[in-house]
Amino acid sequence: MLTFEEKLAIIESFPELERHDVSLGRVNFHFEESVMDKKIVVYRLHPNGNGFVYAELIDADYPTDSKGMVNIRDFTEQELREIITQSMASLSEQEPFEETWINVENQTLKLINEYDTWNIYAGDMLDGSYATLNGAIDYLQQEGFRRMQEEDHE
Repeated sequence: MLTFEEKLAIIESFPELERHDVSLGRVNFHFEESVMDKKIVVYRLHPNGNGFVYAELIDADYPTDSKGMVNIRDFTEQELREIITQSMASLSEQEPFEETWINVENQTLKLINEYDTWNIYAGDMLDGSYATLNGAIDYLQQEGFRRMQEEDHE
C-alpha cells in the first residue's frame, strides 16, 4: 500500500488539481476545469493512507459508494494515476451523458444526465429522477433493464 506521502506526491503531480487542506490532516483535490458542478476529484485523503476518488461517471467497474467515490486505500501508483486521469476526463466531457437501456420485451428507457440529476425517460415522459448515477442504474436493473449494446440494434 502506498503511504500518504506517496499518494500525495502522485496526486500533486497533476497540475490540473488544486489542493485544499481539510480537517484532521485530510486533503481534498479540486478540478476547477470541471464542466459539472462536481469539482472534487480526490476526497479526504487521510494521513493513514485512506482516501477516495470520484468515479461515478467513469465507464469502468470501480466499486463506488452512494456519492460515486472509490476507496483508493490499496491502489498502486499506476491504478491511482489511471483513476485520477479517468475522473478528470469524465468531468471534462462536453457532450451530455445519455444511455439507452432495454429489457427482455424490447422496451427501452433513456438515462440522461441533466443539471446534475440522473433522469430516466420512457419516450418523452419522465419515468424517474435520481441524485446519483448509481441510484438510477439500481432502479433500471431492478426493473429488469440492461444497457443497450450494439447487437441489440440489429
